[in-house]
Amino acid sequence: MIEAVTFDFWDTIAIDDSDEPKRAAMGLPSKAESRIQLFAARVAKNHPNVSYEQAAAAYQHANRNFSDEWHTQHRTPGVASRLYDAYDFLGLRPEPGKFAELMREVDELVREIEDMEVRIPPDFAPGIHNALELLGQQYKLGIISDTIHTTGRGLRYLLQHQGLLQYFRYFIFSDEVGASKPDAKVFRQAALGMQTAPSEMVHIGDRESNDIAGPQAIGMKAILFTGIKDRGSEKSRANAICRTYADLPDIIRRLPVYAPPVFQPIDRYPTFL
Repeated sequence: MIEAVTFDFWDTIAIDDSDEPKRAAMGLPSKAESRIQLFAARVAKNHPNVSYEQAAAAYQHANRNFSDEWHTQHRTPGVASRLYDAYDFLGLRPEPGKFAELMREVDELVREIEDMEVRIPPDFAPGIHNALELLGQQYKLGIISDTIHTTGRGLRYLLQHQGLLQYFRYFIFSDEVGASKPDAKVFRQAALGMQTAPSEMVHIGDRESNDIAGPQAIGMKAILFTGIKDRGSEKSRANAICRTYADLPDIIRRLPVYAPPVFQPIDRYPTFL
C-alpha cells in the first residue's frame, strides 16, 4: 500500500523555462545569456587585465565542468563553486589580504544568478494545486529535486508563493544533501526522512534515468509524468504513465500492492541433463 508520494520539481510541478517568454516580453535576454553577461561584465570591470570575451569563455568552461560532475558523479555544486571555478580558470587568485574582497564579488554574483527564477517565476503545471490538495489528504508528500541555478531555498520560495509549500512534509534538494538523482542516496534519504519503507513509496517525475530508474533501484515505484514534456513514454519502464494531474490520484490507487517473493524450501538439488 502506498503511504508516501514524492515529486520531482522541474517539468513535473513547475514548467522549466516558462519564464523565458516573460523575459523576452520585458526585453531581457535569456537566463543563460544573462548569467554570462553578468559574470563577464563584472569580471571585466573589476579586473582590467581580463577581457569580456575571456571572462565569458571562463564561465562557459565552468558550466561544462558542472555538467560533467552532475551527469557522471551525480552532484550539483552550487553557483558559488561554479564561479570560483571560472575565476580559477582565469588565474584570478586573490592576493594576500584580498580574499574577502573576492568573496564579496562572488557573493553578489551568486545572489543575482540564484534569484533569476525567483524574480520572474515560472508557470506551474495545470491541475497541480488540486492534485496536491487531494493527495495530501491520504499520503505523506515530499519533493526530490536537483538544483542547478535556483537553490532549495529558492524552490521553497516559489512553492510558497504558489500556495503549494503547505502540502509537503519533506524536501530533498541536491544542493542540500550533496548528491543528485539518480543516486540511490537521495531516494534512501527521502525514505528515512519520511519514515516510510521504499516499497510503500512512489516517485513522480519526467525523466526516465532520474525519476524512474533511480527510485525503482531501491524498491520504490515510479510514475512518469508527461503532462509538460513527453521524453519517450513509449519506451518507459515506469510502473505507470500520468499525462494529466486530474488522473494522478486514481493512478496511484491502482498501483499494484507490493508482495514479497515467496521462497519454497528445496529438499534436493535439481538434476540438469
